[in-house]
Amino acid sequence: MTDQLPLWISLAVLVLGTLGFVGYSSTRGRSHRGELPPGTDTDVDDPTTTDVTEPAPDTTTGPAGSITDVVEPLLVPDVEVPEAPAGRLARLRDRLARSGSPLGTRLLSVLSRDHLSEDDWDELEETLLLADVGAGPAGELIDALRTRVRVEGVKDPVGVRSMLRQELVALVDPTLDRSLGTTPTLAEDGTKTPAVVLVVGVNGTGKTTTVGKLTRVLVAEGSTVVLGAADTFRAAAADQLTTWGARVGVETVRSAKDGADPASVAFDAVRTGRARDADVVLVDTAGRLQNKAGLMDELGKITRVITKDAPLTEVLLVLDATTGQNGLNQARVFAEVAGVTGIVLTKLDGTAKGGIVVAVQRELGVPVKLVGLGEGPDDLAPFDAEGFVDALLQG
Repeated sequence: MTDQLPLWISLAVLVLGTLGFVGYSSTRGRSHRGELPPGTDTDVDDPTTTDVTEPAPDTTTGPAGSITDVVEPLLVPDVEVPEAPAGRLARLRDRLARSGSPLGTRLLSVLSRDHLSEDDWDELEETLLLADVGAGPAGELIDALRTRVRVEGVKDPVGVRSMLRQELVALVDPTLDRSLGTTPTLAEDGTKTPAVVLVVGVNGTGKTTTVGKLTRVLVAEGSTVVLGAADTFRAAAADQLTTWGARVGVETVRSAKDGADPASVAFDAVRTGRARDADVVLVDTAGRLQNKAGLMDELGKITRVITKDAPLTEVLLVLDATTGQNGLNQARVFAEVAGVTGIVLTKLDGTAKGGIVVAVQRELGVPVKLVGLGEGPDDLAPFDAEGFVDALLQG
């Protein structure tokens, strides 16, 4: 019996070792089944079938002493490749047709009549006003059309449509510079300063979603991007932005605690962009009502703090196209505080108020640069005057 003792001990050790390895493998498999961040949309890969890991955050300190986390992109097997922006605006024709936008249809219907009475011209002007073109631009268009009809005697539908198209394109103004300020600056010593784009707007316009979609546009064009989640008052906004970035392999700088100084987060995002040699830093801000003076002052502070480290190359104001003339009131205040350089119109596909494009440009002297065409991740398109007018007349 004494001689057999080592054999029993060996067998026991072997059995216990095997059971321990099986338990460890099972536990390890469960621990590596990652979860997507809170706020992830339902169209993201199912976390039960995708291995997701998140690196430890890179912690930095901003100018006001706040702590921010640099959330690197989640390591997913397949990073999405966004659709190229070119040609996206062509979708607007189908979207407007499905939404029943009456602007182009009503204009063409009236202008195709054999004889245009004063009532007909009044109907045309009313149609333009209902589309939020604005009183001044609407009057200019009607005067131009009346002159051309009288002088040229155009009556056939094809000629009328061509004439209307020309006048609408002129009103939208294709001469405005609609390029985005997303080109980094290279110094003589070879160091690169990223372009910094600040995105502002009131609650409910789709601002954070627009930042996510703009990220996809820039990635599709070959730019490297860092996101700054400076909306520190709503945790879901930072989670949402992080998810948008993760889908296309872009990291997000966000506050490590709720209610942190937004200016500090924005500053850290710019500094991280420099460290990562990024081309563009996109900074999302909290939605602000134009009658909240304190919040508007805070937006001014964000602008001042950012420009201590890098110049702002673009300030985009996100407006909801369905709000019509009320959007102009928002635009005026933001233009005074943040120096808006471009407009992003969301929900343009589901409204008859496409004339807001003309009105907001005329009011601010600032071009519409991007338009939202729907709820899909790649439904943000660079604005083109002729393509937009064609979509209106098609609709």
